[in-house]
Amino acid sequence: MDGCSNYNGLEVRKNSRSKAQARAHFEEFNVPHAKGDLFINPWKAHQFAKQHGFPLCIKPNVSGYSRGSHFPIRNYKELWKAALLVKVWWPVSVVEQYLLGANYRVLATPDEIVSVIRRYPPFVDGDGQHNIGDLIDIENKVREDMQLAPTIFPIQKSQAVIDYLSKQDLTLESVPAAGERIYVFNRVALAPGGVVETIDKDTIPQVNKELFQRVVKDFNANLFGIDIIFEEGIEKDFQQQRCIFLELNSRPYIKMHLKPRYNDADDLQPFFDRMDAMTIADSDIF
Repeated sequence: MDGCSNYNGLEVRKNSRSKAQARAHFEEFNVPHAKGDLFINPWKAHQFAKQHGFPLCIKPNVSGYSRGSHFPIRNYKELWKAALLVKVWWPVSVVEQYLLGANYRVLATPDEIVSVIRRYPPFVDGDGQHNIGDLIDIENKVREDMQLAPTIFPIQKSQAVIDYLSKQDLTLESVPAAGERIYVFNRVALAPGGVVETIDKDTIPQVNKELFQRVVKDFNANLFGIDIIFEEGIEKDFQQQRCIFLELNSRPYIKMHLKPRYNDADDLQPFFDRMDAMTIADSDIF
């Protein structure tokens, strides 16, 4: 749990521990969310796909750091593979609709938006000269110079990356055109090389801010890390686009807000000072 906050009492953490709990709450309070279901038998996930179509997401009902999550799932072959592999992390799993859009983590209290980052899968931008393997090396050197480790990891030239490139008819030797963005993996998680960008809070409409704060208030929480996808972007009114709340993190990983790859990090020290002065009931009970 290194790098995670501890500003919520035990009752709040218990009530927001699973994905299913969060989705039920979103439905109760009319918060935009993905249709989903719990499953133990992968056949139930298959039936969900038949009813709702693709793309989908499969993840453990209880987990963190995107461990065991698979998305976007676009066909039945990927669905069955994910439905079996997810069991490594937790016996009860979640299948739900997935929205292809911009993925954000919002740190919010009942009274303020603390910090907002956009999360990207690992990618490289072509220059018309270097191949993808070389571009990965160049990007990793930038990350090293920025001292982003161990929060932001290097991009690996792993078999998973090679396989993902192959699905795009690419290899590590392919040379992207100048300005062409090549995603080398599908997950926004940090471990496979995903990165974060700090979002200017002043660009977020007040109606969106109020929605985030309302969710925190509804759970009687002091702080949540809210994972949400906007089809067009967080800078646009959520009522004018598709958006889905994914999950709530009662002990959000704050370090990634302090080590963005793009834009300057927010100064969170005044926030930490205020929160550290609070007395949190049962903060050391898990």
